[in-house]
Parts: sequence; structure tokens; C-alpha cells
Amino acid sequence: MDLTAACDLYRKYADDLAAVRDEQRRRLPGIRAQLDDVEAELTYLRLRELRPATVVEIGTFHGWSTTWLLSALRDNGFGRLLSYDVVDHVLRSVPEDLAAQRWTFSKGDVRETRLPADIDYLFLDAAHSARFARWYIAELFSRLNGTPVSVHDVFHGRRPMPFSEGAVLVRWLTERKIDYFTPSARRAPETFAALLAVKRELGLDEPIRSGRDNPMVFFDLPRGN
Repeated sequence: MDLTAACDLYRKYADDLAAVRDEQRRRLPGIRAQLDDVEAELTYLRLRELRPATVVEIGTFHGWSTTWLLSALRDNGFGRLLSYDVVDHVLRSVPEDLAAQRWTFSKGDVRETRLPADIDYLFLDAAHSARFARWYIAELFSRLNGTPVSVHDVFHGRRPMPFSEGAVLVRWLTERKIDYFTPSARRAPETFAALLAVKRELGLDEPIRSGRDNPMVFFDLPRGN
């Protein structure tokens, strides 16, 4: 994904996104939100476009990302979400009608869990340590082939925090010459401004929540790992 593709997705799914934004705004008082608006919307839009069969979410916390992911699968009319976390707050946040037959939550350390062999989209927002990043690079990335990935909390500044998950991940991506996209206001202010302009054009600019960091990165793992 690049800026042009991101803007195109906003325009293509504008009506559906507007409806989901309204739903999420109504849910917000009952959920401690983690994702900022643009990164949450891009996650929804990317799933709409890619139509993944199996989405794996590592790190749910109170379920804000979970509800965005499930909304995309519902609107696709296709796909399932497998979510993992060491806490189960999410069970009190995700409405039954949204979970329907498309969601499974597993409580526990994902490093001790057997994940599905086929993962069509991977969403990561869990332990933000260098050790955890080294684990998923070695144990997950190494067996996935061309899988689209989202990782939260990478660029709260121009660079990732030293000795953090983000530092390990960005170094790995750079060494392998894997392009990544971020809407981070600190890392990519021109990109962030361009996305806000498209949102204003489409009438999608009223904030859902106050966060403006949007530190997520989006990329595709290489094929032939």
C-alpha cells in the first residue's frame, strides 16, 4: 500500500466507511480505544479490498481493533477472525451480532499457541518489546508467504524508540528492502496531511477519538520465504 492506493480505498469504500465510523463512535464510550482514526480506517479499508479468509489478531486489549476488523469481515460477507491476548477484556466489548460466526478468541500467550497454517492477514498490537518482535519475525514471518501485515505503535516519533519492537521491525524491513507504509503524523507528516485532505473531501473528517499519532505500519511479507 502507498499513499495513492490509500486515497483510492477511501474513495472506493467511502459510504461503507461512513457507516462503520458511526457504529464505532457509538461503541467508543464502552471501549478503551487504542488505534487512532486513520490507522483504524486504513485497517478496515485494507481488509475490505483484500477480502482475507483468515485474519489473525495478536493483541486485543479492550477490543477497539477487534471491532474494526470484524466490521470489515461482516461487510465483506466473508472471512473469520482469530484473536489472541493474555487478557480477555475484549469479551465484554465485542457485540454478539458482530462476532456472529466469524470470531474466535483465545486467551493465553500466543507464543505457546498453535496458530493456523494459513494466515491471510496478520494484525499485531501486543507486547511492544524487542524480544516479542524477534519472536514473531522468527516464528511467524518466516513461514508466511506474501501475507499483508499491520503492526501498531511503531512510529510515535520520527524514529522508533530504541530497543523497542518498532526498532527491531524497521531494521528487519530495511535490511530486506521491504517497503512499508505509515500514516504516522510524526514520521510521515505529508502523508498524514494528504489523508486528512481526502477525509475532508469525503465528509469523513469528524474525529471519532482524539488520538493523532497513527503510528501503525502496513506492509506485505515477501513471497517465497
